[in-house]
Amino acid sequence: MVDNNWIFIGVFLLIAGLFPAAPIIMGSMIFGPKKGNAVKSSTYECGVETVGDTWVQFKMQYYIFTLVFVVFDVGMVFLFPFAIAYQQVSLFAALAVMGFLFIIVGGLAYVWQKGALRWV
Repeated sequence: MVDNNWIFIGVFLLIAGLFPAAPIIMGSMIFGPKKGNAVKSSTYECGVETVGDTWVQFKMQYYIFTLVFVVFDVGMVFLFPFAIAYQQVSLFAALAVMGFLFIIVGGLAYVWQKGALRWV
């Protein structure tokens, strides 16, 4: 007889495959556009007809700012529960958070030293 844990894992993997596949199938077969034409396929941006090339290359610095923001945003998400439960945490948890902060501040120092935060 098959162990119940393996059945649970098999059902979980089946459901995990169905969740991303179902919206894709429904979008392409049921809810998606049925007939395409030139107007539907044209580039549309804020109600204004585009002039020139629609693919514009952005400065790399925008991406650097975004990555730095995401790093600090995720850092704050991890630090918020610690700040709420500060009175109940152990010394080990406090040291772990200090190490986490050391890594985050080290990343900021590296980015700052490379000049990525300077707006050009």
